[in-house]
Amino acid sequence: MNQSALLRPDWTPATIALMVLGFVVFWPLGFAMLAYILFGERLRDFKRDVNERADGVFAGCGRHRGRHRHSFSTGNVAFDDWRKAELERLEQERRKLDEMRAEFDSYVRELRRAKDQDEFDRFMRERNNVKRSDNNGGPVTEFQTP
Repeated sequence: MNQSALLRPDWTPATIALMVLGFVVFWPLGFAMLAYILFGERLRDFKRDVNERADGVFAGCGRHRGRHRHSFSTGNVAFDDWRKAELERLEQERRKLDEMRAEFDSYVRELRRAKDQDEFDRFMRERNNVKRSDNNGGPVTEFQTP
């Protein structure tokens, strides 16, 4: 970086003026400028280190993700055939489990619906019984469900 820049992380008249102005306008700006003056060079190194580490982490993730999606040869034909067969078997098992889960979810949904229907029917019976007893056996004017 060009060290003759006006705003370099150093005690220059411009950075001092900006720091004082920052404290006058809004004190966190003054502290931000002070931090830039004191730690600016370290921040550049810190940013470079973080970027390098992140690139390494994400590059590793890309390699591992690609292994599962795309087949690659190890050079041993017998092992490659066995691995392919095992991956296909595992995929079939996963599909079976997904189907079983969907069936179970449907079963649970139907049980909940039946339970809700029973509770609703019981409520309506009790409600109709209370209305009948209030009318002293007289005709009920509201719609009744069987």
